[in-house]
Amino acid sequence: MRPLLATSLLPLLLVAAAGCSRPSASAPPPPPASPASPLHEVALVDIDGRSTSLGAYRGKVLLIVNTASRCGFTPQYKGLEALRQRYLERGFEVLAFPSNDFLGQEPGTEAEIKTFCEVNFNTTFPLFSKVKTRGEGQHPLYALLTSTPGYEGAVGWNFTKFLVDPSGRVIGRFDSRTDPLAPELTQRIESALP
Repeated sequence: MRPLLATSLLPLLLVAAAGCSRPSASAPPPPPASPASPLHEVALVDIDGRSTSLGAYRGKVLLIVNTASRCGFTPQYKGLEALRQRYLERGFEVLAFPSNDFLGQEPGTEAEIKTFCEVNFNTTFPLFSKVKTRGEGQHPLYALLTSTPGYEGAVGWNFTKFLVDPSGRVIGRFDSRTDPLAPELTQRIESALP
């Protein structure tokens, strides 16, 4: 019986001995960090003139919208704010980029735009300085958004919406007619949230 016991313990002893071997002189290198999304590298200026970047929102699901104060779709500000309040705690943010590209429907200054949004729609989501969404002088953010495979093409009007996942990948595009609380948009947001 003794020889049988010794034989059955031999594999366990070999495994234990292997686990006690000295560590190698150099540890394996850490895995490479995931590359930053080009969207996260885009420099921005907020509505108050402060420099920032889309990287400040890394890790969140974003709805990027070009807005205007004198447009038939301007009441969508209310839906955008409701959307933000619904999903904010889950890692969602609305980012509004005023633009005067379409029939001069955003002629005001940054201060006027900010006041208009706060007074008329009680907005709390981040607003940025006016940008060009298309044509000569197009902002780099919109150059990237509108060249994303599957979502490419010039912005057609105010309140075009781009949905971006936490890693900075564009995962949806919705035209001006899509209400911010439309099921096709909210379902995409919910599927992208952590």
